Amino acid sequence: MNTLLRPFETLHQTAPFSKIKKDDYLPAFEKAIADTKKEIERIAHDEAPANFENTIEKLAYSGMMLDQISNIFFNLHAAETDDKLDEIAQQVAPKLAELGNDITLNEPLFHRIKEVYQQKDTLPLNQEQDTLLNKYYRDFVRNGALLNAAQKQTLREIDKELSVLKLQFGEHLLADTNAYQLHLRDEVSLAGLPDGAIEAAAELARQKGLEGWVFTLDYPSYIPFMTYAQDRNLRKELASAFGQRGFQSNSNNNEEIVKRIVTLRHQRANLLGYPTHAHFVLEERMAKDPETVTNFLNELLAKSKPAALDELDRLTRFAKELDGLESLEKWDANYYSEKLKQKLFNLDDETLKPYFALDHVLSGVFEITERLYGIKFNESTQIDRYHPDVRTFEVIDENNEFLAVLYADFFPRKGKRNGAWMTSFRPQYRLDGHNHRPHVSIVCNFTPPTSSKPALLTFDEVTTLFHEFGHALHGMLADSQYPPLSGTNVFWDFVELPSQIMENWCYQAEALKLFAKHYETGALIPMEYIEKIKESASFLEGMATLRQISFGLLDMGWHGQNPENIPGIKDFELAQFAATALYPDVANNAMSTSFSHIFNGGYSAGYYSYKWAEVLDADAFAYFQQEGIFNNTVARKFRTLLAKGGTVHPMELYKEFRGQEPAIEPLLERAGLL
Repeated sequence: MNTLLRPFETLHQTAPFSKIKKDDYLPAFEKAIADTKKEIERIAHDEAPANFENTIEKLAYSGMMLDQISNIFFNLHAAETDDKLDEIAQQVAPKLAELGNDITLNEPLFHRIKEVYQQKDTLPLNQEQDTLLNKYYRDFVRNGALLNAAQKQTLREIDKELSVLKLQFGEHLLADTNAYQLHLRDEVSLAGLPDGAIEAAAELARQKGLEGWVFTLDYPSYIPFMTYAQDRNLRKELASAFGQRGFQSNSNNNEEIVKRIVTLRHQRANLLGYPTHAHFVLEERMAKDPETVTNFLNELLAKSKPAALDELDRLTRFAKELDGLESLEKWDANYYSEKLKQKLFNLDDETLKPYFALDHVLSGVFEITERLYGIKFNESTQIDRYHPDVRTFEVIDENNEFLAVLYADFFPRKGKRNGAWMTSFRPQYRLDGHNHRPHVSIVCNFTPPTSSKPALLTFDEVTTLFHEFGHALHGMLADSQYPPLSGTNVFWDFVELPSQIMENWCYQAEALKLFAKHYETGALIPMEYIEKIKESASFLEGMATLRQISFGLLDMGWHGQNPENIPGIKDFELAQFAATALYPDVANNAMSTSFSHIFNGGYSAGYYSYKWAEVLDADAFAYFQQEGIFNNTVARKFRTLLAKGGTVHPMELYKEFRGQEPAIEPLLERAGLL
């Protein structure tokens, strides 16, 4: 029998990856989709009068087998894919889109939801139940429940096509990333590169059966090369290849896909009564509307641009003094930024990396979490893994009760997309008196170990680990009744608060002393390094802020207007970047064709969320600093915020924690922009 369709008789009912065959997926999806349809029909055609229990609550717990299969499949499709999984994804995505439409466009079902919704003021609902009822009514209306038959059919066609296009975008991007390699045979070409990067490149070449050294577009290979390689022409070659992904004359070109995605999103929004896709999306965000987002980004732009231009001038003068450069190009940015940082702070990643062995950093984030929230992480060999690199942990709460399963997948490989993310294989929820605990995963692409050294992280990788771990805590500490409101199921411009606040501990001496120890000697990181880490935290922050704003403005440009008026991708990008551009444009490069956050992820009309959440996290961490970064009272209040997930409006949750609405000043102060 199909493993995916049987109860998982494993520790904590975790996914039995080693027993799942690729041929299991398609029949499992088909069976689970059919079963979900039957569940929905039973709810929709229940002869009893509609009430919260027989309609809203049953809907919240419907399709759970399908959700489990989808979580397993699509998490592997992101972290461990191949041609077979790509093919299955292309077949399954439109079926899932069609099912989603079958549910939200089911008239008898919506009639019952509406009946309950119209009684809501007379029903004895608690806060979570009230939130769930409102959510379902809004979701159904926002996804076409009030459309006529012809409009519903159009919506189905749009959603089906979008589901496939988003997958194609991601597959093309991964294919272009994997297709390129910079193969060096001359040792002179390696000038400036740290030993760890050279050793990793030599090992990669050996794995490919080549002499010399191989560098790729995967971040652990790409970033060190762009940061340290003295050969400007080679930096240009690698940077150009990175910027061309999805923008070349090959079968992986994403230009038409981008234009088609934004066109369909706009048509969908219009069909549902919204001026643009951004208006549709932002109705369910803290920001509420495109005007608020644009004003927010422009306010930050006004505050950060003078600093960014001063920083660019300083960097340009420095490059001219050092190497006689007349103007900086994009492939010079990381290199000269690092050189200037070394000059100003006498500190670089190569000095710091020996103090940030992955195992030590992981132990540190565990200890910090234990001090804050009382929870412990015990590595387990009894939990099945989908790849040998994956590590698994049982998470135990302060009462020694099982809290969650954590999967950690740290290193790049061929079938894994770039970047870092948190996801889950099973959400937290309560049912039949039992609190089902979550199975959470963090996926990264960190510098791997070599034959002579363990995995030594750059400081950026350290903050990335803390960031994704913050998301994981949001999932692991969840304590809700219903799956749709549990954990990270919150407004998208609130979801980055738990992740971004965790990064703050990376800059605190009291926290760094717990884990920043030399991988060979065990010596604690010197205090002078800690001070320099803190001093350098706002180094070139004006330029970094401008970069984030540029991505947010590009996103709003694509989604905040009628895309029929948009010219070619390149001209459009130049117009969107006009206010934020710091370096000369590279003609054969584009951003949109590899902008997976908005075209293959969940951030369309939402990329501003990172800066929005920075306001929240800076304000929230200021509260921790005021009371003590391990203060139990503040930590308990923040844990409550995490545990409630989407059961309460995020601004209400934040005010419960902080006692006030967030202020922008702590962010500006932290960034050195006041």
